[in-house]
Amino acid sequence: MNPFDLTGRVAIVTGGNGGLGLGMARGLARAGASIAVAARDATKAKAAVEELRGCGVRCEFYPVQVSSRASCEKMVEAVMDAFGRCDILVNNAGMSIRKRPEQLSEDDWRQVLDVNLSGALFCAQAVYPHMKATRRGKLLNIGSMYSLFGAPYVAAYAASKGGLVGLTRSLACAWAADNIQVNAILPGWVDTDLTRRARQQVEGLHDFVLSRTPAGRWGEPDDMAGAAVFFASAASDFVTGALLAVDGGYSSRG
Repeated sequence: MNPFDLTGRVAIVTGGNGGLGLGMARGLARAGASIAVAARDATKAKAAVEELRGCGVRCEFYPVQVSSRASCEKMVEAVMDAFGRCDILVNNAGMSIRKRPEQLSEDDWRQVLDVNLSGALFCAQAVYPHMKATRRGKLLNIGSMYSLFGAPYVAAYAASKGGLVGLTRSLACAWAADNIQVNAILPGWVDTDLTRRARQQVEGLHDFVLSRTPAGRWGEPDDMAGAAVFFASAASDFVTGALLAVDGGYSSRG
């Protein structure tokens, strides 16, 4: 038996229509899981769905605004109606507002926390009763190196991702008795639309990341796939509350 085989499983990937989310969705699909892409941008999601169907699995798009509990509940119910089950949730949807802390407005702060942190809780709450009923579930939260480090322009983002670590561990403790494992990936610097904008805004960022990362390169979205499959599969049945840095060694360098 292959402990990494996801055939017959259904995975919800929030923000699965691009970047890290699509990279992880590819990995899950290649391992045999059907994919529910939950995101806001329907046009972008259409291309992602077509690509994932090319892996030979079922894939559908479900609109969601993760900062709304009602929207998360509606999305999960739609997935359950269509697929009849939900085995895996990847809480990947996220955003950032790049300002110094003294410049953050109340709306800035709430917007980032609502999407990155509250959204993960709302989606987890929505899938929990379905996973509890089958006594099987895998939740994967996508944190950041800023779960561990700070920087002048990421106060709200870092706070949300640090909070996500605490949420991961708390859910892991709360739901272990239901045979639901909750873990987190902490990605390093990965080449995505978001980080390309950061490189345009921050002079010298590209070279700094290369110099700080022992692997000597930026990550690619598909670099997240293996970790996602591990945490979504039977291979991690005795792993819960864990944090895995997927960062080319970035966090290992002092």
